[in-house]
Amino acid sequence: MPEEESKQELDIDHLQDLVAQQGDTVRALKADESPNQAAISQAIETLKQLKIDLNAEITRRKASGDSMIKSKEDFRVKVANSLESRLFYIPSFKIYGGVGGLYDYGPPGCAVKANVQKIWRQHFVIEESMLEVECPSVTLGTVLKASGHVDRFTDLMVKDAKTEECFRADHLLGDRLEELIADPATRKDEKAEFEMLYARLDELKEEEMKMALKRCGCVSPETKNELSDPYPFNLMFPTTIGPSGNIQGFLRPETAQGMFVNFRELLYFNGGKLPFACAQIGQSFRNEIAPRAGLLRVREFTQAEIEHFCHPTKKDHPRFNEVAQVELNLFSQEAQLQAGKKEPFRMKTGEAVEKGIIANETLAYFVARTHLFLKELGVDMQRVRFRQHLRHEMAHYAQDCWDAEIECSYGWIECVGLADRSAFDLDAHSKASKVDLQAYELFDEPVEEVIFEVKMNKQILGKSFKKDQKFVIDALTSLDEAAAAKIEKDFEDKGETDLENVQGIDGGKATITKDMVIEMKKKTKKVSGRNFTPSVIEPSFGIGRIMYCLFEHAFYVREGDDENKAVFKLPPQVAPIKCTIFPLVNNAEMNAASHDIYKSLTKLAVSVKLDTTAISIGKRYCRTDELGVPFAITIDHRTIGHTSTPKDGTVTVRERDSCEQVRIKVDDVAKFIADLSSGEVEWSRATASLEKVLNTAE
Repeated sequence: MPEEESKQELDIDHLQDLVAQQGDTVRALKADESPNQAAISQAIETLKQLKIDLNAEITRRKASGDSMIKSKEDFRVKVANSLESRLFYIPSFKIYGGVGGLYDYGPPGCAVKANVQKIWRQHFVIEESMLEVECPSVTLGTVLKASGHVDRFTDLMVKDAKTEECFRADHLLGDRLEELIADPATRKDEKAEFEMLYARLDELKEEEMKMALKRCGCVSPETKNELSDPYPFNLMFPTTIGPSGNIQGFLRPETAQGMFVNFRELLYFNGGKLPFACAQIGQSFRNEIAPRAGLLRVREFTQAEIEHFCHPTKKDHPRFNEVAQVELNLFSQEAQLQAGKKEPFRMKTGEAVEKGIIANETLAYFVARTHLFLKELGVDMQRVRFRQHLRHEMAHYAQDCWDAEIECSYGWIECVGLADRSAFDLDAHSKASKVDLQAYELFDEPVEEVIFEVKMNKQILGKSFKKDQKFVIDALTSLDEAAAAKIEKDFEDKGETDLENVQGIDGGKATITKDMVIEMKKKTKKVSGRNFTPSVIEPSFGIGRIMYCLFEHAFYVREGDDENKAVFKLPPQVAPIKCTIFPLVNNAEMNAASHDIYKSLTKLAVSVKLDTTAISIGKRYCRTDELGVPFAITIDHRTIGHTSTPKDGTVTVRERDSCEQVRIKVDDVAKFIADLSSGEVEWSRATASLEKVLNTAE
């Protein structure tokens, strides 16, 4: 917080204290047995003046805050107008009025999205030798039941008491808390209370949310009507599979489950070796209660997810040294919970692991690789932070979780989630499907282990457990000494025992009676390896969210120009079109030369647009700047020759950001643009030996 703003807050606090103290003085004077009317009048006048001063300061602060909010909103509107007018994306079914949370990508939007996915695939799948899969969007209900989505994938919803319009409760409460915290009239003690409530927003249960909504005076945003009590709403889109409608399905809420259920086949494909990573890019669906903020919260979106399977106690990474010196902007649990100013800090990846800030090398490796990926896309890295989940935000099975958050006009937006999910997912699907989803670890040297040979009465066991008896036998033969001793004692004391965490049985619990076990014998033997359930490190990327933040970071209006000269400063490798070709005038010879250059560029896989309209070159430059096109080639009289201009076979190439122009031979221009478009060479270096042209068309 800047020093000036801090001083203003202290002034507000001081004035509020003075008003409270003067109020006490007035009450004390009035309560006196022999009240001094003159003193009371003077004290009241002082109190009035203090209130006037306080209200004036509050009004000034609110006006200042409103100005900042309006500036952000104006910027957001400019970006959205440019994106929609140039058809990066538009609301779906627009001619029918549209549907909230659904968007169509137009030609430039599709191209940017494809380029982002191409860079992601190169950065992760290819460079990390990942196994890529593509699974159906329609997912079997039993899969999502096992993963917990059917029972727990919910948000709390409230309704307008009169119109029955639906709202997401935490969004309403969060917006209201932001208002109250920012309001200069909020007392210090209340502000602290609201900040604490805001920090706990994600963990509030139904009753807590109900009390919080009332405490903060939340009402329906438009009508100001009262709200219903909050209740859970499942965010998945249900469907049925097959003509009978008997098979329950859902549109998948994430792409991860397809990779978990294919673990056994992927492990076999990988030669049984760990660690290995699987990746998938695809559509996910969430029936958001109240979609908002454009591409940031939608009902259908593209996810790029990775599941890195590894040994639960061996989470070092063979390539960690490659990223150990990458400096990250970390917002750890400790930094978020410290008193006073809460800010992220810079730290190298290796140091973060050494100090235990990031739990292990593999998770830290993917945090650093995510940092490098966002940097390659052209995201402003001064506006990126990695925020660690607080304890109450993490699932009980998670070892550590971080979010890559990008700042835009909507605030800090979670765009990538990076989590150490331990063995939860494979365990859950193994139990539900009764299929072994384990890997085998071969020891460097055989080790001696105490095992128990168990002779079972299969007739009695089969009557109780039927097809599940194999899982009970497996559990009994994998006992350690302490567990076996407990079972023997339970048999003596009460004739039965309970086995916990039995793999493959619903609930994981099995009651074993003494007559089911004929004999338990302790034995020592050498073992060369053992089965185990792998842990998983999961980086999950929201492609649409990353794109939107990138659009905002790339957008600006040229200084000194009117507001129509907007520019998207997208890196060449991300830009939807790499180059435009402009014949200076619309004549046959220039058009023919333009077509030849067009074909030479497309043969090099460079996306290019040929513009033969008769409007001025300056206006054509302006139009392509708003599409984010980094380079433009102009064919003019020097290219083809003219009565007053000798032919030299060169064209003009203009660079979007600097507006610099150079001349280059026609035969060289295709490779020149291809090299620039790949990002492998920078404009300043590529043009060092070329003829510079005075810019008169801007």
